[in-house]
Order: sequence, then C-alpha cells, then structure tokens
Amino acid sequence: MTEYVRWLRDLRMDDVPIVGGKNASLGEMIHHLAEVGVRVPGGFATTADAYREFLAKDGLDERIQALLDDLDVEDVAKLAQVGPRIRGWIMDQPFPADLEAGIHDYYQQLVAEAGSEVSWAVRSSATAEDLPDASFAGQQETFLNVKGLDDIKHRIKEVFASLFNDRAISYRVHQGFEHRHVALSAGIQRMVRSDLAASGVMFTLDTESGFRDAVFITSSYGLGEMVVQGAVNPDEFYVHKPTLAAGRPAVLRRNVGGKALRMVYAEPGGAQKVLTEEVPEADRTRFSITDAEIMELAKQAVLIENHYGRPMDIEWAKDGLDGLLYVVQARPETVQSRSGNVLERYHLRAKGPILATGRSIGHRIGAGPARVVHGTHDMDKVQPGDVLITDMTDPDWEPIMKRAAAIVTNRGGRTCHAAIIARELGVPAVVGCVDATEKVSEGQPVTVSCAEGDTGFIYEGALPFEHKIIEMSHMPDIPVKIMMNVGNPDRAFAFAATPNAGVGLARLEFIINNMIGIHPKALLEFDQLPADLKARIAPRIAAYPSPREFFVTKLAEGIATLGAAFAPHTVIVRMSDFKSNEYANLIAGTRYEPEEENPMIGFRGAGRYVAESFKDCFEMECEALKRVRNDMGLTNIEIMVPFVRTLKQAKAVVEALAAQGLERGKDGLRLIMMCEIPSNAVLAEEFLEFFDGFSIGSNDMTQLTLGLDRDSALVAEHFDERDPAVLKMLSMAITACRKQGKYVGICGQGPSDHPDLADWLLNQGITSISLNPDTVIDTWLYLDEKANQAK
Repeated sequence: MTEYVRWLRDLRMDDVPIVGGKNASLGEMIHHLAEVGVRVPGGFATTADAYREFLAKDGLDERIQALLDDLDVEDVAKLAQVGPRIRGWIMDQPFPADLEAGIHDYYQQLVAEAGSEVSWAVRSSATAEDLPDASFAGQQETFLNVKGLDDIKHRIKEVFASLFNDRAISYRVHQGFEHRHVALSAGIQRMVRSDLAASGVMFTLDTESGFRDAVFITSSYGLGEMVVQGAVNPDEFYVHKPTLAAGRPAVLRRNVGGKALRMVYAEPGGAQKVLTEEVPEADRTRFSITDAEIMELAKQAVLIENHYGRPMDIEWAKDGLDGLLYVVQARPETVQSRSGNVLERYHLRAKGPILATGRSIGHRIGAGPARVVHGTHDMDKVQPGDVLITDMTDPDWEPIMKRAAAIVTNRGGRTCHAAIIARELGVPAVVGCVDATEKVSEGQPVTVSCAEGDTGFIYEGALPFEHKIIEMSHMPDIPVKIMMNVGNPDRAFAFAATPNAGVGLARLEFIINNMIGIHPKALLEFDQLPADLKARIAPRIAAYPSPREFFVTKLAEGIATLGAAFAPHTVIVRMSDFKSNEYANLIAGTRYEPEEENPMIGFRGAGRYVAESFKDCFEMECEALKRVRNDMGLTNIEIMVPFVRTLKQAKAVVEALAAQGLERGKDGLRLIMMCEIPSNAVLAEEFLEFFDGFSIGSNDMTQLTLGLDRDSALVAEHFDERDPAVLKMLSMAITACRKQGKYVGICGQGPSDHPDLADWLLNQGITSISLNPDTVIDTWLYLDEKANQAK
C-alpha cells in the first residue's frame, strides 16, 4: 500500500528516498538524539510517492517535462517565463483523495497532541537535497506561522511548486540532477516561538577555513528566515570543541551584528502570517543570546555531528515562551567538507582607496567592473568577470551569481544565501557592507579582497594580486621546528592548515589595534572622558558589562583563538609592545601618551609593564592571559616579554607577572624573553636566569647593533640581518641557550626574507624558526634541500 504521510518520529536517514534529506534528518534526530538533549519539534511529512502521484494526475508531469526539455537555463528571460507557468499548473492541481485524507488525519492528531493555539511551519525536503555533494541553499520554500488545515494544504502545494522555482531548475541542471529524478516532501513541524526570542544557523566547522575544532554560530532576533536569507547582519560566535568537551568556558570569539530587522508573527486573522519590523536600538547593540546559550547550542551541534560522523549545517531557534533551544534542521555541510589537501593563498600586491568593507567570505581576491544591481529586473546586465554589487541575494539570483568575479552585498552574515553560494562557487564575497550600492559606482573597476582576515575590502581600481596553489603533500623532516608569526586571529584557523610546529610570535598589538582600537587608559577612566570621546567609544563597548571588561574580553578572545587554532602546539604570545606614537593612534591615545623624539627606543615593552603609570593596563593584559590559560585551559599559550633592557628590569617584570598570577613554572607556564637588544646577547646567560628561553627579534637586534633607524629610508640600504656584527649577537644568544638547555627561536623578519639566514640559524642549532605564513612551505623545502646537499 502506498504511504502518503509519515510521522517525523518514525523516520530515519534510510528514508531519504521517501521524504528527502531534511525530513529524514529530523526523524533521525528525534529518534536518536532526543534522549541526550537535542530538542527537535515534532510533526509529519508527505512522501515522495504522494508528490509523484500528485504530478501524475491528468498527465501534469509529462507537460512539465516537455517544457523543461526545450529550456536552456542560461537564457534567464526564458527561464523566467517557464518557471511561473509550471508553478501555476501545480497550484491548480487538486490533491489525490488518499493524500487529502492522510493530511487531514495526521493534522487532527497533531492538534489533539499540541493544542489548537499552536502554529506550524511547512518546509520543503527534496529527495536529492542535502546529499553530501549538493547544497540546495533554501531553493525550495518555507512557510511560517501557518494555522488551520486549509492553510496547511495550500502551503503544501506551494512547497511542491517551489521545486520549479527558477533557481531550483537552474541548480539541478548545473549539478547534473535529472528533473524527473528529484521529488519533494513537505514537512509540517510545530513552530518554535523564536519571534519572541532569537534564532540562527550553526556549523560544526569554520565555514571559511574548514577548521574542524570550532562550532560557528550565528544569531539574530526573531524568526530564522532573516538570517538564512541574509536580510540581517547577525551576531557571530566561535566555540572551541575540545575546551567544550573539557567542561570549561569555550567561547572563543563574539562579534556583535547589526541585527537591524526581525521577522515576527503578524496580527491574527490577516492574509499576512509574518512581518518584518525594526529592532529597537538598545537591543541591536547587545548580544542576542547569552554565553550559556552559546555553549548549549554548541553541545547540541557536537552531538549532531558525532551522530552523523561529518560536519553539519544546523538551523536552531530559541522559544520565547518556554525559553528552550531547539534544532529545526540539520544537513551535511557541503563546501569545506569537500576541500582537498591543497592550500590556496591570495595576496594583494598593492592597495588603493577603500570604497566599502564587510564580512569576508573565503580567502580569495577578485577584480572587475562593478555592476550595481538593484533588483532581479536588471540582473541580466551582469556579465562574466563582473563584480556583482547589490543589497542582498536570494536563490533567484543564482543563475547570474556564477558569472561574477566577486559578490558584494549590503546585508547578510556569513551564513546568508550570498555567502553559501559564493563558497560553493569558489567566488570571493563580502557581505553586510551596509552601503556598498551607494559607495561603488556602476562600471567602476574594483578589487574585492577576502584575503586579509574577517574584514573584506572593496578597493577602487583593478589591483594586482598573487594566487598560489600549494600541494599539501607530506612535509620532509628537518632538524628545526618551523613555527609561524601570526598576529591576526581572523586568519588563525586558515593559517593552522599550513604545516607548522606552532606560533613563535603572536603579537598582542594587532588584537588591541583591530579588535579593541581604544587606549586601555581611556577604558579604565571612561567616566572621566569628555563627551565627544565617550560618544566614539560607547557603541564599541555597549554589549559588555563595563569598559574594562570589554578590553579584557576582547583581548582574551584574540589570544584564545590563536591558542585554539594551533593547539596542542605552542603559541608564544608577546605582551603588548606598542611604542608611544603607536599607542597615541588609538582612540583617546593622545590624552595618555608622551611625545618622544625617538619612540623606537623610548617608553615600550618591559619598561612600560613595571612603570606605575601603566600598571593598571598591564594588569588587564595579565587578566586576559589568565582567563585563556587558567579558565579555558589553553595551557599551550606561553608568554613572551619584549624589550627587556636590563637585568633589573628582567627581575622586576617576572615578579610583576607572578604577582598577577602568572608565575613562571606554575601549570607549565614558560616565560620567554624577546632577545632583541645587544645587552640581551652580551648578558645572555644572566638574562636566562629569569626566563625559560629566548625568542630572537632580528629586526630590533639589527637596528640597535648597527645603530640605524629601520623606519628611515635614508639608511634602509644598510639594514641587513646577515651583517657579521648581527650574526655575532645571534650566535652569542643561541650558544647561551644551548649551554643551559633552554628554548631558543627566532621570530624576526629576517628568515622570512632570507632563506640563507634560515640555513645559517639551523647550522647554529636554533630550536625553532618562526616565519610569516606565506613563506613557511618554501623555506621548509629550501632547508630540506640544503640538508640533503650537505649529506
């Protein structure tokens, strides 16, 4: 006997041919994961047989196929005629009697179980959908706040018709799916009242790099369609899976999104079931969910991933009535999970004026003439190689998105439609720019760069860039550890995919400059600031309990991201080494910084930490480091102290760290000294009494040994780390460390620029060489070649 309707709770993944991937997955989770805490709302689904019988009635399927056989999907205008015609036929088709009866009976039982006040979501689930190598990215329709049997039946027909949306027809052709081999199931599921709370999407890996040890969560107010469609810029969170499993605080990153709009229920009785409204300003500047909820969502995501045995793309919703978190959809992640053992690196060789910025999708760069498209009516003007600039995209745009050299939208976050499709197409995209359609002119040559971290840039002009493809074969063994210099936490997950032995230099300056941007003293004295400075600072810190907490939390997030990305390898974090002129460039910086003739050798490094005027700022840095090591348990973080001029300073700074709870040797904490001043090399053995090793800073060591200003173009030609005097200093430091059996590495620019210097260091017996990420592979292979030649 043909089954037309099935309970979700009775479905398993084996039922994909019967009810499609989405509904089968819901049933699988209800059956297997409910008992371990994954909440999935119940309901029922129509079957693929029901759909086929519906289409077979009166030969509708044959009429549809005849139209599609004559269609060239590259002809966008023709496609726009055929799609609506087919959908009209479907809406006019009556249900077979047995299907109508089945929907009626199951609905009545649902109402009896749930109560008459409940509303429903009617969602599509295609039988070819959510297969491991395909992403249908919302191509079929979802209907929310559906009430009553008649409305449900009407929406089921609309779901059936949505299999012939223009974008769905086009996608099937490009993915090689036969139209007649794809069937549709309609899922009827109890609504989660996220219109009264929040909802979003989460992935069990980093969507940009494929990093597997993180859960990436987006969240915004109201019903989840706004996030999926890309109509809002949501909050974003990263959670570290191993830290979560250890039962420790595991939120690595938090970014406040704009959240300007939310979708809520419309007034009862009207034709409109949902509506979009503006979010109050006060709610936009705070996070839409709590840390406890972020952690609970991540736990549910990991349970789902472990059950399916692969990375997953999950939609979630918080019910504003019962306060609980629910999973409303789960499907395989389809882009990063296909990535092979190849590294792609893009590098911008020049920069121009910045026209707009947003969230970068992927790590690529694209350039071409800008096509500012205000709606589907003029999207035909986008030609191959153009840069598409628009407010937002939906699946109707897909036929032209694949032509674009890059995609830029005003709205959307990393899980919006434009982001999903851009990843699948391998096209760079920058989403959530707010005003790109105003700032970029039609036909203007532009370059879209996603190769600089979380922030994507739209530059004026067609700028030159490099593109390297690196085969990630097994790297040869060499007698030195190759580490990386990484300052930007945004790039940490991507850089961690490069073969490495950890991070030899993680600069706090990048985190303070880019993630905080405010002088630490100004945050400690926020109440005493003039009104104009308060007005500049207030929006940045609004989501945090206090200005001080903003600084400590953001700094801890940056450090934790670096530590998690490279765990279990060592990450050596250098405490802040801003010079006074650099601190002055931060918001309110000029209020607190002296004007020095030569900041390069002025108030910086360890001298600041032990100065009474900087003590409270130093304490905040220490607190951030303690949170990462002690609370989160990322003890692969080690501390490096820069610019230690004297033995007296060395003793004072080690004591100051211990007083703040960062005691050398406790919980395995190593303190490394930046060896970058001639006095450090001359008195190397004495300095090592206070530290567990040296990290050589070749830049400062070179300028101070040779007595030249490395910022001056007049003497730049004499700056060479390979000068015999500099090599003598390096040799003294390395010898002292080897004599005492302590760590010695180098993290200056020299080995990245000069592979022969790296070879000299290897022969001196250095423990590690820390390189810029783009030089790691080449230098590694160069050192292996030199080692083989020496045999």
